[in-house]
Amino acid sequence: MDLSVVVPTLNGRDRLHSSLDALSSVAPSAEVVVVNGPSSDGTTGMVRARDDVDTLVEISERNVNVARNAGFEVATGDVVAFVSYDLAVEESWHDALVAAFDEGADVVTGPTHRTVPAGMTTETEERRTIAGRPVAYFNGDNVALRRGALTALDGFDEYLQTGGARDAAHRIAVMRYDVDWCGDMCVRGEYETDGGREPEDWEWKYRALAYRMVKNYGVRPTVARRTLADALGDGVASLRDVLTGNRPPSEWLGSGRAVTKGLVVGAKDGLAARKADRSPRRNPNGVSTRADRAVCRYDIAETAD
Repeated sequence: MDLSVVVPTLNGRDRLHSSLDALSSVAPSAEVVVVNGPSSDGTTGMVRARDDVDTLVEISERNVNVARNAGFEVATGDVVAFVSYDLAVEESWHDALVAAFDEGADVVTGPTHRTVPAGMTTETEERRTIAGRPVAYFNGDNVALRRGALTALDGFDEYLQTGGARDAAHRIAVMRYDVDWCGDMCVRGEYETDGGREPEDWEWKYRALAYRMVKNYGVRPTVARRTLADALGDGVASLRDVLTGNRPPSEWLGSGRAVTKGLVVGAKDGLAARKADRSPRRNPNGVSTRADRAVCRYDIAETAD
């Protein structure tokens, strides 16, 4: 099995350095493709100075799904893994991945261990049944797909700024590829304090949710119930923050307007996308739709030779 690892990054030079160090140690034979968004922190120079990165692709968009597709376009392995720049693969990651694909897996994902002040958090397998269809979700920051499955999907939907992996999970379910959960295919990262995280983008969160639900399932009661239930849950949680004094009422009202706008725009665009691609892959914004993702490409391995 030939493995390619795509690492999308944006202004995360130091964390990317640690992530690449871990990959070099755990999976030294893998092809490593770094896809750099419009970073301004010296990422390009750092990556080009390394001898364990095969290809660096520079893109101009701040969209992780564009980065994933750009990496897939240049990756050569028959299995393509995606690992976030701020996560480091653990010792068992490579062997677990190889074993899963040797047993015939189509898609494999695993947990993220994050160090927090009180210890460590982790993830568990997530499955749901939506409109009578079982869906196994995967972590887009730690997933590997057989090339045939990724090609059939036409990569990730670049309309989405968030939720691209969850959208792909719905489409994988339709195309009857299996998603395997492997606890040993794990990555680790440091928990970021509130001061280090960007505030929740409520409009895009619900725009993405409505878009992928309508695109993949059409306009039906199941879709409405799912999106409205999520919105109600977040609304109640936000109201609780207002009542306890942790959030001003004006912020709560502004969040409500953002959620409403996101739902309306996402549903409209999802319906248009459903009509634009009626095939099972449901991806009118995939790898095959454009050829201008990369601004620049450096074949670092060839230069080193």
